[in-house]
Amino acid sequence: MSEQSLPQDPHPEYADALPEYAERVLDVAERIPPGRVMTYGDVAEWLEEGGPRQVGRVMALYGGAVPWWRVVRADGALLPGHELRALDHYRTEGTPLKEASRAAEGHLPRLDMRRARWDGGERAEGHT
Repeated sequence: MSEQSLPQDPHPEYADALPEYAERVLDVAERIPPGRVMTYGDVAEWLEEGGPRQVGRVMALYGGAVPWWRVVRADGALLPGHELRALDHYRTEGTPLKEASRAAEGHLPRLDMRRARWDGGERAEGHT
């Protein structure tokens, strides 16, 4: 196939633009205070759109530029493949953790969801 036959992007100026939903998810991630977390489902509920899987997909694709470690699984388990980086952030920010039992695989702590979970209490400010 020659270069001339490749389809051209009709809007090249938008090539780097994020989908609107992704922008909204990332905005919520940036609002979560240090030392606190929201679950993927919490973020979707806060936005009143999508679900945990959609939020997880956005975070996987675009979350590197925001405090990704503050958007977590509901069971408090650390994000597979990023456990140690996340744990460093949690310890630096003072995020409540539950120490792992000796029987736990890898002996990694979990988030103490009862104490660490943020309810988005400042929702009305700046949220559209």
